Amino acid sequence: MFVFGLAVVFKLVSIQFFQGEKYKAMASERVVKNVVIPANRGNVYSVKGNLLATSIPKYDIRFDAITPSAKTFEKYVKPLSDSLSEYAGKPSSYYQNEIRKARANKNRYYLIARNVGYSDYIRLRNFPLLKLGAFKGGLIVEQTTKREHPMGGIAQRSIGYERFDEKGNVTRAGIDGAFGVKYLRGTDGQRKKQQIGKGQWKPLNDANEIDPKNGYDVYTTIDVNIQDIAHHALLEQLEKYKADHGCVVVMETKTGEIRAISNLGRNSDGYYYERLNYAVGESHESGSTFKLMALTAGIEDKVIDTSDVVDTEKGIIWFYGKSVRDSHHGGYGKITVSKAFEVSSNTGIVRAVDKAYGKTPSKFVDRLYAMNLNNHLDLPIIGEPKPVIPDPRIKNGRWSGIALQWMAYGYGVSFTPLQTLTFYNAIANDGEMVKPQFLREVKEFDHVVVPFKKEVINKQICSKETVLKVQQLLKNVVEKKHGTGHRLYSENFSMAGKTGTCQKDYANKDKLSYISSFAGYFPAENPKYSCIVVVHEPDKSVGYYGADVSGPVFKKIAQKIFTDTPITDEVKSLQVRVASVENEYENFYKTAQAYKTVMPNVVGLPAMDALALLENMQVKVKVKLEGNGVVKKQSIDQNIKLKNNQVVVLSAS
Repeated sequence: MFVFGLAVVFKLVSIQFFQGEKYKAMASERVVKNVVIPANRGNVYSVKGNLLATSIPKYDIRFDAITPSAKTFEKYVKPLSDSLSEYAGKPSSYYQNEIRKARANKNRYYLIARNVGYSDYIRLRNFPLLKLGAFKGGLIVEQTTKREHPMGGIAQRSIGYERFDEKGNVTRAGIDGAFGVKYLRGTDGQRKKQQIGKGQWKPLNDANEIDPKNGYDVYTTIDVNIQDIAHHALLEQLEKYKADHGCVVVMETKTGEIRAISNLGRNSDGYYYERLNYAVGESHESGSTFKLMALTAGIEDKVIDTSDVVDTEKGIIWFYGKSVRDSHHGGYGKITVSKAFEVSSNTGIVRAVDKAYGKTPSKFVDRLYAMNLNNHLDLPIIGEPKPVIPDPRIKNGRWSGIALQWMAYGYGVSFTPLQTLTFYNAIANDGEMVKPQFLREVKEFDHVVVPFKKEVINKQICSKETVLKVQQLLKNVVEKKHGTGHRLYSENFSMAGKTGTCQKDYANKDKLSYISSFAGYFPAENPKYSCIVVVHEPDKSVGYYGADVSGPVFKKIAQKIFTDTPITDEVKSLQVRVASVENEYENFYKTAQAYKTVMPNVVGLPAMDALALLENMQVKVKVKLEGNGVVKKQSIDQNIKLKNNQVVVLSAS
């Protein structure tokens, strides 16, 4: 027994002094843990301060039934049950029974309300007993946040999100995803929780608690008005042509700021929604919109001129057994390069490029490189692929005997819509290529933390002389009657651009479909905005040419921007003097001054002037007007003295 006693004492001493910290840590791990308090994610705003994305706090309200004293519990259990009954609709007796049961079972984590908004949270925490707080009333509040998009599905993919799955894998899309880590996310806080039952943890308030630091707010370049216009114009056309998907981007010419970006894809039920960011992440063969790049290269190298004559023959020419065809049956015969571009003649453009670069194709590719067409735009939004341009010096299987000719009218090359728009915007901007911008500034309350300024990719992609020539070509596409975009022409405002119709899946005739596009800018003389519209796989039975499918979207956007968002903010005042109006006013003024208590002659005056004259006399008369227009008859003759409350009847027509 003595030896056994010594062993017990030894073990106690060992545990107390040598293994104590180890067992304390084990016990602490089982009953107390550190829990992350998520920081509120910053808001995403439009360029004019409209809310595009925000974190909405949600609250779980729980009750520690053991914390209140017996006296406090009995005093407030009935009033608390009455308040909960009024809030949730169940009888007060139900809540009183549940709360008493929770106290009897020593439930320290009884759920009162789950996932409530801020206003309900404030209301609940002011209920009897709960308003005494955590230590006296047993109130437990747990907060979570939910990301909301006030504009709904409009631009949802471009505004973006950051999501984590059960395995911790993260998906970051759009602006929210691109700038989440750096600006929006903030810094998480930390607090301890104590285990009070199986799977139940109660927050502990102690000195080690670290408050979260909320994220910054991000102000984008998106204009809500223009975004709404672009979204609905695209949606209407996708539904009309039963297309698979499409996108539209509107960019401010001088700054590169993206004013609108809409990406709509069709689901299995036929409804369109923001499925993927096609404008940024989907690269495809350009078709005829690339003809602008091809001719710009040739004109800049002085090997092609818009006045050169090319033979389109009968609308079909051959290279190494492969044909190049025009959509116009029978071709155009011999035409200038300018007209070949305006009517979008494949054979004409290919003839010009083949003659200029057939023996030196690398020179053509080098000019494309010099205009930055082979580079990423280095966008913050994830998913931009690198442009594809075949190069005879690179052995990657892209170059062949017909590569140059196919490139001339947009096959074999591949760009995203935003990459194509950036080049068209450079032409509109007199040769200066600017980087597309999605952010205007980052703010903390009213303080600007990070401003974003215009970034220039290339100060001058080509000479001013070349720019002027291709600008005129783009204007002619719309203005000239033979231009493929002439149906977009409007006398009210000017536009410039290029239609594009590209075959898709052409290797398999059973799957052959089309990509319809239109890229350009407006107004044509002093461009304010550039825009690209791309529609994939329109129903061929309805239509598939770029001028029919994408062009009307471009026109509708331009028209509505002009109507709803005037290009010029200042309106000059016009001072026009009309003799008849001035004489009428002088007569009215003299009559008003001369007649204060006697009836004036109001026959011949506009009815509204006669009313104003009589109602502002020194005598209070009641005027009854019959008809509208000019007074033809008055019930009281001129110069008759009027009395208070006398009725004067005026007949007008």
